Amino acid sequence: MYSLGSESLIKQAREIQETELQKFYSRLVKLLQLKELGHETVDSLQRLHLILSANKYARTLPSDLQQRLLLLLSSPSEQLQVLSSALLRETPPSSGEELNNIQENVSQLNTHAAALLVSQARSRTDLNNLCAQLVHGLEGRPSDGPTRSLMFTLPVLNSILRLSPESLTEEHVTILSKKFVDWLRYASILQGGGASLGGFFTGPRSRQPLPTAELDGSVSGDFFTVLCVGQGFTEDQWMNVYSFSMLRRWLLTYHSVSSGNSTMDADDRSEVDGSVVSMVSATSSSSRLLPPKERLREKAFQYCQRLIEQCDRKAQKKSDTELQKACMVEAVCILDCVCVEDPSMVFRTFPSIKALFSRLSSDLSYARVLLPIAQFYLNHGEMAAVDCECVWKLVFARFPAELFNDPFLAHELLRFLRQNLDGLRLRAPEFIRFLPNLLKFLAWDSSAVVDDFVDLLPSLVTEGTAVEMLHTLLDLPCLSATLVLQLRSVSLPISESSSRGLLSLDAFRNPAFRGLFLFLLRVETGSGHTIDRLSTLHDLLAEAADWPRVVRCAQVVPVLLHIYFNTVVTVGQEKLLAHLILVMLERSGLLLAIPTYSREIHRVFSCHLLRLCKLRPSLVVDQSHELLEFAGTTANVYSKEEVYTHVVWVLGEYLSAASDSRCSVALITSCFETLEAVLFEITSSAPPPGTVCPAPKVITTLMSALAKLASRSHDLIPRVSLFFSKLRTAARNGSVAWCADEDDLVAIVTRGEELWSLLKAPGVAQSVLTPPPHVLTPRWHRDTNLAMPLQLRVLTRLTHSQ
Repeated sequence: MYSLGSESLIKQAREIQETELQKFYSRLVKLLQLKELGHETVDSLQRLHLILSANKYARTLPSDLQQRLLLLLSSPSEQLQVLSSALLRETPPSSGEELNNIQENVSQLNTHAAALLVSQARSRTDLNNLCAQLVHGLEGRPSDGPTRSLMFTLPVLNSILRLSPESLTEEHVTILSKKFVDWLRYASILQGGGASLGGFFTGPRSRQPLPTAELDGSVSGDFFTVLCVGQGFTEDQWMNVYSFSMLRRWLLTYHSVSSGNSTMDADDRSEVDGSVVSMVSATSSSSRLLPPKERLREKAFQYCQRLIEQCDRKAQKKSDTELQKACMVEAVCILDCVCVEDPSMVFRTFPSIKALFSRLSSDLSYARVLLPIAQFYLNHGEMAAVDCECVWKLVFARFPAELFNDPFLAHELLRFLRQNLDGLRLRAPEFIRFLPNLLKFLAWDSSAVVDDFVDLLPSLVTEGTAVEMLHTLLDLPCLSATLVLQLRSVSLPISESSSRGLLSLDAFRNPAFRGLFLFLLRVETGSGHTIDRLSTLHDLLAEAADWPRVVRCAQVVPVLLHIYFNTVVTVGQEKLLAHLILVMLERSGLLLAIPTYSREIHRVFSCHLLRLCKLRPSLVVDQSHELLEFAGTTANVYSKEEVYTHVVWVLGEYLSAASDSRCSVALITSCFETLEAVLFEITSSAPPPGTVCPAPKVITTLMSALAKLASRSHDLIPRVSLFFSKLRTAARNGSVAWCADEDDLVAIVTRGEELWSLLKAPGVAQSVLTPPPHVLTPRWHRDTNLAMPLQLRVLTRLTHSQ
């Protein structure tokens, strides 16, 4: 939402009249004709930008104003360049002649003018032409152009390649690859900007350029890189920096060039001869014989190796240390690209990568660098026959356990997982056992990473992890609270915890409960079981129920549970699904007491309990003992209403010989007696103190289940009929203690009378209450042996006729 002042300005900009706008245009043209453009001109340009951007439809500027704005693109003031480029992008594309004038002056091109050209390109042909002009502009340096002209070419080319990689031809690839080699490997090693040795006799004639230095202060002894420092830099040194920043994108892009567009020169074609490539060595003396692409890969390899060596030096400034880390990330990623293109480079690259990992693995402040190294091991470790176990333990064990509160690492690590799931399952399947550790990212900052886990969760559900994953997801709020306590226990002295009333922190430090918290903080799956003491854990964490981080974590659990159950029905066998039903029944009463959390989890359990039983009706007979035990506990009616209602419905619906031939009369009778006892108990007395009356849905579901069971065993019909008659009699006598609402009582009695009427005709009752499959899924409109299809066709013709 905008502030009141901003809303007022936007409203004025939208409601400006055409006459006033034309006067404003004329005044602005006069201001732009002045030799010196002051604050008034800048304010007017900013106001014009507001007018253009606040309207829904693009406005066409007068031609003279548009010409003046185009001239501002080459202004020495970058503020005016930015404003003119932004204004022209808010207007319809300029004429082809105007754009061509800008495009032809490649030597005067700057970032903002190039952004305008890219944004107003009418077609792919325009982008192709711009790309070709920029590439050819790199070949021959204009003698009268400004010294900074080439510095803006690569960023613009990078933008074009992101938008339209097909703009490249083989000729462009050859030219750019050669230029990259020159800039990366052969940039000047002397400082620019007139650096001098200083001293009393120093003057213009005695001023000599100094060599560039390393970050530790020593003189550079090798070629220039982005980690070389000095008082000033030459243009080819700046191009070295730009080339390095674009190198990885270039290595990933030039494969999209069609070989049919090849326009290489004869000398370039001769370099690509396969026999030459196979015979040359990797030394710098013979690398000139390589084709442009292969030569660029060789120079990129040398450049990255030099960077890794430079990063081993101790930087004098803290900011330079961060620069070293960023350069190591980029260098490792570029080496990875080089090895993907040319697998023979793996054996030359791995020693330095392995040494870099050994040097950095003990310092978690280099976690950002270690992730690209892990990517390199994943892509090439198998080819190099290297043991990667230590890498996976570091990435999946130490990183989440110790850096779970680092948002950048969480994003990078989860992105690494999403992008490499197939490769990890093939080459490092053990990563799944670190699932409890990975969930610490979700427990700590659920709102930021929930999208990642929505994508990851289906791939992490297996036969071996399904049960523990369900428990872990349900305990996620507990894990969130435990992570908060873990950080507080380090930062808050023991003497202060009691004074602040943090009882949970005292419990966290108490050796008697240490096992409970260590189980939540476990790194790998299968490290213990706390189901017997979960209620104790929930009591210890009771004060965490309203912590914002814990509440947010609890809100994402139902979403993940839906994804979990949707996946597990596709990978789980019947034995696993049966076990999951037991877990749902058990855990429905073992949840952290967060407002609405239990209700949401019960809703998820109810939904997927029905789905599991509908998919595998035999599960009801297999788990009949546990289901009956749950349904026979009257307390569940009041504390787990949603789950209890669906358990009763499942028993009444699927406990039949039609669903499973193992279902006997004795089992039906046992179920009937269990449900009958519960229904009699809740309809013959007031609810326990501290609870409300049972919902009408629970009572009507119990009545329907009893009627269904009685229709399958006719000996039970007199018993359920007797209950319905007593129910009607009790209702006629006035209000009852177990139902507070009169309308609800009427609905319950009406339902009982309907079921009673059905049971008076047992054959009809069974057909209505337990219809056969062909009735539940009718195909009358498709069965050609019936008259229904003919009747439907006749009705269709009648309704569609005139």
